[in-house]
Amino acid sequence: MAVALRDLRINGDRLWASLMELAQIGATAKGGVKRLALSDLDKQGRDLVVSWGKQAGMTVAVDKIGNVFMHRAGRNAALPPVMSGSHIDTQPTGGKFDGNYGVLAALEVVRTLNDHQIQTEAPIEVAFWTNEEGSRFVPVMMGSGVFCGAFTLEHAYAAKDIDGKTVADELARIGYLGTEEPGQHPIGAYFEAHIEQGPVLEDADKVIGVVPGVLGLSWYDCVVTGMEAHAGPTPMGLRKDALQVATHIMQEVVNIGNRYPPYGRGTVGMVQVFPNSRNVIPGEVKFSIDLRNVSSELLDTMHNEILAFVDSSSQSSGLKISIERVSYFPPCPFHPECVDAVRKATAELGYSTMDVVSGAGHDAIYAARLAPSGMIFVPCKDGISHNEIEDAKAEHLSAGCNVLLHAMLERAQPVV
Repeated sequence: MAVALRDLRINGDRLWASLMELAQIGATAKGGVKRLALSDLDKQGRDLVVSWGKQAGMTVAVDKIGNVFMHRAGRNAALPPVMSGSHIDTQPTGGKFDGNYGVLAALEVVRTLNDHQIQTEAPIEVAFWTNEEGSRFVPVMMGSGVFCGAFTLEHAYAAKDIDGKTVADELARIGYLGTEEPGQHPIGAYFEAHIEQGPVLEDADKVIGVVPGVLGLSWYDCVVTGMEAHAGPTPMGLRKDALQVATHIMQEVVNIGNRYPPYGRGTVGMVQVFPNSRNVIPGEVKFSIDLRNVSSELLDTMHNEILAFVDSSSQSSGLKISIERVSYFPPCPFHPECVDAVRKATAELGYSTMDVVSGAGHDAIYAARLAPSGMIFVPCKDGISHNEIEDAKAEHLSAGCNVLLHAMLERAQPVV
């Protein structure tokens, strides 16, 4: 007897088994995964996932940046596919779930539809994107970025790792230098399931995070120039201490983040002090600034405030201070219809839920430039990711995959 669509559920044991099998490729002693983009291990991971896709009856296409699209036909071949996926490359000390979950959850959706012989009006596709992590090659989110036109294929091809190997050469070497032009592959809608990579869901004891959007970010390099001098003979009032001025700016970065809750973020993560000697007054300090928020207006306000504070600090201290914005990603609101599809599926399935704006980058950001997109978050233990001890509960992963199944079905329209 055919199962009613509202009662349709994925096979959680199969999803978990697939995650654990993929995690063996590049497994580390601490229980994590090291599978850097375009490495031999990445080739093995790609080959395994592609073989699973073919076993599920899907056809496979690869574009010129190595993005892989596994296609399940719909009744109406003229409709663009409803796509889901993520990435399978990892950090050097990565975990089993970051990215991998999104790809294998999408595959499990297809397997479940196959199990129940459910046809959809629109095709369904499983995608995995090249070099999302940016650990071996920059820029990050390379495959999806080239796909949406954020940067050129030539720029990506020329990127080199620390050994001088290029993306173009490594794609060819591992057999994933495809023929499709990036961006010419149609997408009707895009969903991405992901572990949260933060502590919010676990702290609130919620199973599903509905993701209305991704925080925008502004990155800056700031340099305070004073004068190094002997720490003993130089009186306090006659010093040009670059570090003391820099620390005032660093505190203001945090203050700015706190002034614009709940999504304001202000971080100084890198500091270089010159000459970095215990008995020398610092003559120069270079440091990074990371500002984030959920709207362009708030991010612009934070931007203007840090520039004004730097200017006033330079005037009051008499020291030269330079600040340069080195990277900017605008906030990415996801499409209301895709967000609503996730919200509706979560409610119908009866899972506890809350809205969680993503503070990290994902391929869905670039996909959203080309098609209606949405994301689904599930908790990860202690909010830890990009770490070998990254962990998630099997029942949470299954729940997120069930939400993905029903959200994709709403867009792809089951044939009844």
